[in-house]
Amino acid sequence: MAELNTGDGGGKDGKVRSKKLSSKVDLTAMVDLAFLLITFFMLTTTLSKPQSMSLALPDKDDNEINNKEVKVDENRTMTLLLGENGKLVYYMGLITNPLIAPKDIAYGKNGIRPELIARKKSVLEYTGNPEKGIIVIIKPSKKSKYKNLIDILDEMAITDVKTYAIVNDFLPEETKLLEGK
Repeated sequence: MAELNTGDGGGKDGKVRSKKLSSKVDLTAMVDLAFLLITFFMLTTTLSKPQSMSLALPDKDDNEINNKEVKVDENRTMTLLLGENGKLVYYMGLITNPLIAPKDIAYGKNGIRPELIARKKSVLEYTGNPEKGIIVIIKPSKKSKYKNLIDILDEMAITDVKTYAIVNDFLPEETKLLEGK
């Protein structure tokens, strides 16, 4: 381990000089201990788990999907348009005859979340059936950020909206809304 070498050291001509001490420390045990500690902490820490959200996706038969027209009750439908620079526009019903006119709104708990909760409650009062709740159509534009889509999907989970769809076809009126014309 540690070793201390001392010389015989009589001086010249019989004079006694102080002995020079040379020290040598063996660090093998300390290195072993360091590696043991590193190994211990690596094995006992929990690694962060990836966060994921389950999505129900349609079958891959394109012909069946393209030929099938889906009718939804406009009184239950809310459309969210995701635009450039974090812009978010929503409306209820059809764009040509909306129940609630298109409005710009912010993301998060002070923006879209209270609106989703209020609309969900009003649709429940309208239908009287909890199984026929609100239908949210999410339309991200080509200029919207991926983070904005994830934020909206998080809002769907937080507000417990059961039926929502991500759609990529825009009507000309919706494009004008996002561009601010």
